[in-house]
Amino acid sequence: MQQKISLILALTISSFAFYLSSIPNGKIPSFALLCGLVLGIVMQRSRFCFYCHLRDWFEYKDPRGALALLLAIAVGLIGYTIVVGSWQPNPLSSNIPPDIHVGAVSEVLFAAGFVFGLGMVITESCISAHWYHLSEGSFISFFALIGTGFGFFIGFNTWNSLYSLRISSAPIIWLPSYLGYGGALILQLGVILLLALFLWRGFAKEEEESASTLVPSLSQVWKRLWTKQWSYWTGGLIVGLIGIAAIIRMKPLGVTATVASWIRKISNELGLIPSRLNGLDTFAGCGSLPQHFWLNQDALLLLGIVGGSFIASFAGGHFEFQKPTFKEAALGLIGGTMLGWGAMTAIGCTIGTLLSGTQAGALSGWVFAISMLLAIWSWIKIKARFFS
Repeated sequence: MQQKISLILALTISSFAFYLSSIPNGKIPSFALLCGLVLGIVMQRSRFCFYCHLRDWFEYKDPRGALALLLAIAVGLIGYTIVVGSWQPNPLSSNIPPDIHVGAVSEVLFAAGFVFGLGMVITESCISAHWYHLSEGSFISFFALIGTGFGFFIGFNTWNSLYSLRISSAPIIWLPSYLGYGGALILQLGVILLLALFLWRGFAKEEEESASTLVPSLSQVWKRLWTKQWSYWTGGLIVGLIGIAAIIRMKPLGVTATVASWIRKISNELGLIPSRLNGLDTFAGCGSLPQHFWLNQDALLLLGIVGGSFIASFAGGHFEFQKPTFKEAALGLIGGTMLGWGAMTAIGCTIGTLLSGTQAGALSGWVFAISMLLAIWSWIKIKARFFS
């Protein structure tokens, strides 16, 4: 019954996407909704979560999730190189292609990534994963997302000072403009390969379940599709491919633009943030300019992710209301605030700044990743030393 209800919901969302495609200027929003739907299903079924995958490596020496993250970056990097290379054949010019997530590289970006990483540790998820955990019935994620909104509010109030202090003079480094497409691709794929070899070293494979000699029926295949977790590499591969499809049809993936634009619009109307945010809207990334909801591709992408993850969790019997304790709710708000401030200051989170940024060849994506990793690693070490 649950799988039938989920199928009906999936058809309903798909029908709405078809309707959007039939109205003026609705084709890209329609694609965004369908893209989010697939992304939500894949993320939930493959447990695609930056924090969870990295924690599995740091704490349990299980590299499979971290390797899935590297696979998503590698697949998207190859696709981005082909697509962006067809748009701008000469990357050595001073112009960076519009919309791709290339940010300023400075101490501020590093601090934003580090604070974001601490927020991931406290809430045990990144922002994108909180959206699909919310669709699984997690009220902890609800409080974390509320905190994220407050973090954006704080970020808007600290932006002008940080911009004047450092961001305005920080370099914006797009690797292909220095190394060419081929050089940037080889360099980054080489780094990914070295990281993959390092992660895989010494990993003991789990014994595989004995394969049944019986050919499963279609109903059994369908049931396993929703009840058994998909392989890590499946999640990484599909997320990478979705990233390529997104840049071809609309713009790079990102999940924070909708929340950022809402918080900015409300705060502006109430006079709670500066009326002018210096230079913010000149940076490519998960922007915060107010947008029309119904034709807003960012909002529809997010709606698709929430809907797709709910469909997957409900169909597999994983949906369950999880009532948080007061401590969990408080940690969710605190950690969420750190996530929001980090994402606002870095103009994106693990999906926008890290995934889409590294796929585009932006040094800012790699700097964000390093600072986030350092925060998670530091906490794991501190916890093992003082709390184990």
